[in-house]
Amino acid sequence: MQDNNYLDSLNEEQRAAVVHEGSPLLILAGAGSGKTRVITTKIAYLIKEKNIDPWSILSVTFTKKAANEMRERAVAIDERASDAKIQTFHSFGSWFLRKFAEHGGVEPTFSVYDDDDMATLIKKAEPSLSAKEVRLAAHQISLCKDYCLTPEDDLGIIGSEFDLNDIYSKYQKRLRATGNADFGDLIMLPVQILESYSEIADYIHNLFKVIMVDEYQDSNIAQYRLLQNLSGVKQGSGTYVCVVGDDDQSIYKFRGAEVENILTFPEKFPGTEIIKLERNYRSTASILNAAGLVVKKNHHGSLEKTLVADRGEGGKPVLAFLPDQNAEAKFTADLVLKSLEGEGGRPKAKYSDWAILYRTNAQSLGFEKEFLHRKIPYVVVGSLKFYEREEIKDTLAYISFCANHKDEISFRRIINKPPRGIGEKTQDKLMETAFTLNPEGVPVYSDLLENLKNHKDGLSKKAGEGAGTFIKLFETLAGCFDENKNLSDFVERVIRDSGLDEYHKAGDEIEGTTRVQNLQELVNTAVPYKCTMDGLLQFLDAINLDRTLDAENQAVGDDAVTLITLHNTKGLEYNRVIITGLEEGVFPRMEKVGAELEEERRLFYVGITRARDELYVTSTAKRCLYGRWDFMRPSPFIKEAAEAFTVIGQAPFGFSTRKSSPYGQFGRDASAFAAAGSAPGDSGLASKWKKGLHVYHDDYGDGAIVNAYNNSGEFVIEVQFSTGTKKKFLPQYQAKSLEIIKD
Repeated sequence: MQDNNYLDSLNEEQRAAVVHEGSPLLILAGAGSGKTRVITTKIAYLIKEKNIDPWSILSVTFTKKAANEMRERAVAIDERASDAKIQTFHSFGSWFLRKFAEHGGVEPTFSVYDDDDMATLIKKAEPSLSAKEVRLAAHQISLCKDYCLTPEDDLGIIGSEFDLNDIYSKYQKRLRATGNADFGDLIMLPVQILESYSEIADYIHNLFKVIMVDEYQDSNIAQYRLLQNLSGVKQGSGTYVCVVGDDDQSIYKFRGAEVENILTFPEKFPGTEIIKLERNYRSTASILNAAGLVVKKNHHGSLEKTLVADRGEGGKPVLAFLPDQNAEAKFTADLVLKSLEGEGGRPKAKYSDWAILYRTNAQSLGFEKEFLHRKIPYVVVGSLKFYEREEIKDTLAYISFCANHKDEISFRRIINKPPRGIGEKTQDKLMETAFTLNPEGVPVYSDLLENLKNHKDGLSKKAGEGAGTFIKLFETLAGCFDENKNLSDFVERVIRDSGLDEYHKAGDEIEGTTRVQNLQELVNTAVPYKCTMDGLLQFLDAINLDRTLDAENQAVGDDAVTLITLHNTKGLEYNRVIITGLEEGVFPRMEKVGAELEEERRLFYVGITRARDELYVTSTAKRCLYGRWDFMRPSPFIKEAAEAFTVIGQAPFGFSTRKSSPYGQFGRDASAFAAAGSAPGDSGLASKWKKGLHVYHDDYGDGAIVNAYNNSGEFVIEVQFSTGTKKKFLPQYQAKSLEIIKD
C-alpha cells in the first residue's frame, strides 16, 4: 500500500483500526483517544484506497453534530465521502421508513410525534388516565419500542402499575390511524420490515457493503437488532461491520441503552477482532489515575483497557469537603474568579475554561444564585430548547398538517389556536366522525380537513365560522408552493395567515416575552429548503429528528462558565472541571444498586474524563433536600478513589484518605485554598502569607500575621504590629507595602 500523509498522524492502534478489513471490528475507544479521527479516516480510506463505492457506506451515530463532524472530516480527506450515508440512527430510520412506508403502515408524508404528542394521543386513547399516568405510559411505551416489544408481547421487563399492554395497543391504533410515527417507530418499524420482507432485506444488503456505528455503547436493543438486520450477519451477506465505543462510558440506561450490546458484540458477530485505543490525548495522567480507580471498581463485565496520558503527569485532582451547599457554591465561585488572575505563574483562565457538573438539574440553582451575585457569566445547559417553545410547536403543527391531513395531534393543536370557538368536546366529536375502517378492517382517520368540511354545518354558528376560516386557510396554503422560492416564504405566510403572529405578539406585550422574534428565527431556518412539498418534508425531518437537542447543540456565550448535568457532558471537554454533590443519595442516587450503581460509577468516570488540566470534586456535610436540611455521608465513589486526590476541608469522621497526600499548607481550610486560586500542586497566596510569619510595613513597622482567611472571594491577612495596631490587608493588591521578614 502506498504511503499516505493522512495516515501519518495516526498512532499504531489507530492506524490498525483504519486499515482493518474482512472480519467484524470492535474499536474499543477510551475517553479522549481520538475515535472520531479513526472512524472518519476509515470512511475516507475505504473510498480512497479500497475503491469502495461511497454510496455503499452507511455510518450511523446518535447526534446530528457528530454526524456532521464525521462527514466534514471524511470529505476533507476525500471529497467523494460526501456521497456516503452518514446519519443519526433516527434520520436513517426516517429515510428507510419513507422509502418503505406502505410496509410499515405509515403515510409517506408522516410526521414524527415527540413526547408531548405521544402524551396527547394516549390521553385520547385512554381518557381515564391522569396526567401523571399519561406521561408515565408515554415513557414506558417508548421503552417498549426501544426493546422492540409490541402490545402483544410480555411487557414484564418494562414494569407498570397499570395494564400497559392495553394502553399500548390503544395508542398504536390511534397512532397508525393518523399515518404518523413516533421516535421509537423510526427504529422498530425498519426492524420489523427487514425481518418480515426478505426482498427488502436483500435490497438493503446489496445496497450497503460497509456499516459503521459510532458510540455503540449507547445503542439500545432495537438499534442492535437494526444493525443485525442491516448487516445481514445471520444471512452471511458479507457486509463489513465496524462499531466504535467504550463500555466504561455507557450511561444512558434510562433511555434504553444496553451496555451488553458492546460487551457481547464479539459473540453476536462471530470472528470479531478487537482493537483498543488506550492513548488519551485529553487529560493529564493524574486525572486519568482518578478515573481508572473509579471505574475498576465495576465488576459487571468489562473489556478492560488502561488509558495512558499523552500530556504528562499534571497536578493532582482536589477533593474538597465543605460544610453545606452554600459553601459549595461559594467555593466554586472563588476558584473561577481567582483563576482569572493567573497567580503562581499560571496562565490566566477564561470563564469558558470552567464547567460545573452535577447529577440533577435541580442542583444548578445554588450556583446560579452565587454566580449572579458575584457577576460571573454562566450558561445553564439543558434549559428550554427552541423547538419546545409554544409558538414554535404551534407553527410546526400548522406545517405538519399541510403535509398530512390525517395528523390528529397537529389538528387538535391548531384548530382552535388562535381561538375559533372549536373547543375540545367539538374536536372529540369531529374525530369520531373521521374514524373509519379501511378495506382490510384496519382503523384509520379519513382526511380531517375534508371531514371538517362535511360536518361544519352541524357546528354552532361561531364554530362553523371558525371552521370555514380554517378550511379556507389550508386550501390557500396548498396553492402556495413555488419551487422558485425558498420555504421561508411559505413558513412566513403560515405564521401570518394563521394569525399566530398577532396571537403571540399579544402574549409578548403582556408577558414581556420574545415569541414573535422566535417565530422569525423559525422562518430563517427554512431558507435552505425549496418551497415544495419535498422541501417541506425535509424541513420537518431536520427539525423533528433534532428536537431533543442536548448539550452539544446549545449555544454557549463567548466567555461563560458552563453549568451542566453529568449526562449532558458526554462527548465534551473542558480545561477545568468541578464535579459537585458527591454524597450518598445525591451521587449516586439513593435508589441505585447493582448494575444501576455501576452505571452511576461510569457516570462519575465520564465526568472525570471531561477534564483536561484541572479537576475538583466537592462533597458537603449537609444539604437541603425536599425542603429540609439533611446531614450527608460522602459518596462511596470518592472513598474508592481517595488516594488519587489531594484532600482539603474538614473530612468527615471515619473517612480514610489512605494514600492521599497530606493536607499540606492549606490544612483543612478549603475556602483558603479556593481564595488563593491554587491549582492542584500550586500553593498560591495562602502558601506565601501564612499565619505566624513576621512582616514589615513602611507605615506601621514590625508585625506578625495573626490570621489568614477568605472573605467574599478575597484572601485576607490580619497583622498585629508591635505598636499595638492591628490591620487587615489584601496581599493580592497590597503586597508591595509589606515585606516578609525571614527569621
